[in-house]
Amino acid sequence: MKNFMCFRIALIVFCAFFFSSILYAKPIKLTYSNFFPPTHVQSKLAQGWCDEVKKRTDGKVVVEYYPGGTLSKSKQVYDGVVVGLSDVGLALFAYTRGRFPVLEAADLPLGYTSGVQATKVVNELYDELKPKELSDTRVMYLHAHGAGLLHTKGKAVRTMADFQGMKLRGHGTSAMVINALGGTPVSLPMPELYSSLQKNIVQGAMYPIETNKGWRMGEVTDFLTMSTSIAYTSSFYVVMNKRKWNSIPADLQEIISQINKEWIVKHGQAWDESDKTGLAYFKSLGHEVIELSDAESEKWKNAIEPVIDQYVEKMNKKGFDGRKIVDFVKKSMEKNR
Repeated sequence: MKNFMCFRIALIVFCAFFFSSILYAKPIKLTYSNFFPPTHVQSKLAQGWCDEVKKRTDGKVVVEYYPGGTLSKSKQVYDGVVVGLSDVGLALFAYTRGRFPVLEAADLPLGYTSGVQATKVVNELYDELKPKELSDTRVMYLHAHGAGLLHTKGKAVRTMADFQGMKLRGHGTSAMVINALGGTPVSLPMPELYSSLQKNIVQGAMYPIETNKGWRMGEVTDFLTMSTSIAYTSSFYVVMNKRKWNSIPADLQEIISQINKEWIVKHGQAWDESDKTGLAYFKSLGHEVIELSDAESEKWKNAIEPVIDQYVEKMNKKGFDGRKIVDFVKKSMEKNR
């Protein structure tokens, strides 16, 4: 009888172990929504993240990747992650302006010099302040493109006077910059910019140089104005649905967190490498790169100062210390220059 009881206990333990092993062996499936086209370097990096997660978790976590806005459109990505339309999502904070007020500080036209710098700044801003605006998702990591500069079609912009009468695509902070310089901002998602330039709906846009190749904008623009004194960035999020993240075992979460740290560096470097490629491509098409004089650059910088002041004032009204946030961004930029 005693032996029989021992046998039964051993059998129960074995079955429990066996079936738990089967359940654990079944891969955790995630869906990843991204608005970048599959050929874009940032889209390839996102695909690389998916592949790396599968590799390092030994197939215990598998990510189905949906680029090009096929699962959720750019403005819907974040909310799509919150409600579970996708488990992971990548898009711009600026596409839902006002939703992420603290992180908007990273996008101010403060004279960014590189994607590596901008990516470090936005991650340091998040790590320092941990804003509640992102508390309804699990943040994987953030990244940001290099210097956002002025590109135009048909008309060169060499002075602020040239902005008059021009319709230029701008979203979020870049729209405010265009307005401050005398142009008329038009809000358009990046996937619609190419055709809008073709049809002369807009005559230009502010964007990083990589876009000339990555989104083929070099085909529909003629001039690049090196407006570096007011260069902005656009920061991007990669977030996961909180419930899905919490369903992942702790050891696998640790693996994913380590991959996230590595991908921050990869994204920043990729932005800079693609800027070089975009500039070479732009020049190969015979287009002109315009250098502003020091005096003109200073004039542009002074003109957009109210944009920064407006941000500070807006944040103060929301109960934040706007100046403190901006000063943190500036110090981070200087440290990472």
